[in-house]
Amino acid sequence: MSAHTTRGLRFLGHSDQGGRPDGLQVMVHRGYAYVAHPWSQGFSIVDVREPTRPRTVNYAAAPANTWSIHLQTHDNLLLVVHALDLFSDASFVDERTYYTRSVGETVGRSRVRNWSAGMAIYDLSQPEQPRQIGFFPVDGVGVHRIWYTGGRWAYLSALLEGYTDYILLIVDLQDPTRPVEAGRFALPGMHAAAGETPTWPQDKRYALHHAVVDGDTAYACWRDGGLSILNVANRQAPSLISHRNWSPPYGGGTHSALPLPSRQLLLVADEAVLDEQQDGLKLTWVFDIRDPANPISIATLPTPADQDYVRKGGHFGPHNLHENRPGSFVSDTLVFATYQNAGIRVFDISDAYQPREVASYVPVDPVHMVDKRPGRPAVIQSADLFVDARGLVYATDSNAGLSILEFTG
Repeated sequence: MSAHTTRGLRFLGHSDQGGRPDGLQVMVHRGYAYVAHPWSQGFSIVDVREPTRPRTVNYAAAPANTWSIHLQTHDNLLLVVHALDLFSDASFVDERTYYTRSVGETVGRSRVRNWSAGMAIYDLSQPEQPRQIGFFPVDGVGVHRIWYTGGRWAYLSALLEGYTDYILLIVDLQDPTRPVEAGRFALPGMHAAAGETPTWPQDKRYALHHAVVDGDTAYACWRDGGLSILNVANRQAPSLISHRNWSPPYGGGTHSALPLPSRQLLLVADEAVLDEQQDGLKLTWVFDIRDPANPISIATLPTPADQDYVRKGGHFGPHNLHENRPGSFVSDTLVFATYQNAGIRVFDISDAYQPREVASYVPVDPVHMVDKRPGRPAVIQSADLFVDARGLVYATDSNAGLSILEFTG
């Protein structure tokens, strides 16, 4: 398999994930890649111990009408989201509906519950054969994403009955076979059942994508609601340290945070969510967080400009960041990111005021489309990536399989 463009990243291998080439979040754990599917539902397991010859070894189907697009691995646990499969739902055929309206409002309260909602918990003692040992149910649309790096607490974005959209839910996993809620946090205006009314424009979504937690601090991205820095030392009662929102004038979509605590920096990526930049230029911001109560943006990562990606079609702009998870590649100067139709990008932020791109890889376009929505352009849409301790990059695509690369920069 060849690439359209490559610089500083060497192609090693590729997997179509057992004929299910669509992937969203990927975790690599003890030599196995766990790939969540946006269209094929469920997740696949790929043996990547020989990165030039990845081998799909298992597939776990999601329940009917359910997507499992995000997952987390640590120690002997695999945590998998369950939610209504929104992109197979007639209400969300036009992706603009998903990104510009409250999901709770669109789904509605009267809908017959024919999907699974919550978080499935698996034992990974046998990495090729995960065994479900627990389930944390929720009473709404379901769970979107999880942050878990071991220990007692998991941090979920969940859409519960009575809320307009996804909020932060903290789950106690002291006994992973019997998970229980510890606490929750929502922005003002989100708790409709308590009589709160939205404070944001009708065409915006205030919804937690996910929070990344470092120690007792959570960095939460709220799509059109910007960034919150939270004190979660008391897991039963998270409290706000600061909140910043730059939408408007910028186009929202705040998606992924990457704290660099040794340098008191925070990166925040705004997701490009509409084709041909219809939602405007999206950026990845560099914040100085020496004073967490007053985060200040000091720079942005350079936007890929080696070809006309807007004209190429599909989404162009930031999506996910490698999150420096324990046991993976950890750096306070190198940032690995997916830029959708611009592929995988690596940035050097040694000088936080002048970040520069040092590597890129744009895979070939998909052989065939798995995306079920009509009229989607057949272009690369690099979705997520994981960098292991050796510097190997595992990158998913919405339709084009798993690429394994080596950072040579």
